[in-house]
Amino acid sequence: MPSIIACIDGSPSATAVCDYAAWASRRVEAPLTLLHVLDRIQYPAPGDLSGAIGLGSREHLLDELTALDEKRARLAREQGEHLLSAARQRVLEQNVTDVQIMHRHGSLVDTLQEVETDMHMLVVGKRGEHSSESGVGSQLESIARTLHRPMLVVTGAFKEPKQVLIAFDGSETARKGIETIARSPLFQKLSCQLLFVGLESDVMHSQLDWARQTLDIAGVDATIVVRSGEAVDVIPSYVESHAIDLLVMGAYGHSAIRRFLVGSTTTRMIQQTAVPLLLLR
Repeated sequence: MPSIIACIDGSPSATAVCDYAAWASRRVEAPLTLLHVLDRIQYPAPGDLSGAIGLGSREHLLDELTALDEKRARLAREQGEHLLSAARQRVLEQNVTDVQIMHRHGSLVDTLQEVETDMHMLVVGKRGEHSSESGVGSQLESIARTLHRPMLVVTGAFKEPKQVLIAFDGSETARKGIETIARSPLFQKLSCQLLFVGLESDVMHSQLDWARQTLDIAGVDATIVVRSGEAVDVIPSYVESHAIDLLVMGAYGHSAIRRFLVGSTTTRMIQQTAVPLLLLR
């Protein structure tokens, strides 16, 4: 059965990743896999350093460099094992019984691609271990653009989602997202709001009615909200003023040329939103 995969590192968001992953695992009744990847760029595997220092270098310098790299890699592996052990204990205490741990050495994006076929959803922190407080994890955008599974980006302390905001623009991506939400137990018995940002029209109202009916048939309570303006401004403001616990939206629906010209709405929403963000591909 596909599992919820939670990316664990040494960042402050690791506990929130554990808690939201445990919440999702319980609601969809899926196993949970805790993943830690030791980045091969920061911690390369020990190799042959001969010739790397230059002509006339002493042999003992090569030996010391090799030993130092081996020690750093060993300590990093031990830290990763400790993080996974603590994360496993945390989710077990939250009534998640089917928990696996996975420790890899390499690229995070490549590792996630390898396990994507067995992934129900990915849970990852907004800021990585080496990100600034105001920044976003350096690999987050690459992951979101690469994977084709739902991705829950979390920040701050865990708060069980009760109020859900679904950003809906009538696009094919958004319609597929509504169908995904309707099929998922994750949203059962949650209060959902369908937010359309833009100019009102008969076509827009028809699309919103379809989305609400699709969710209602699946047992997901949804109300329609329409606002004018720009999505990147309206959505964060609405989230803050209406005590939204979880934002759901499609990811990267525009062409590469459009992203180059006007920037990506998805990237800007990741940066600006203060609540967990579920991206649907």
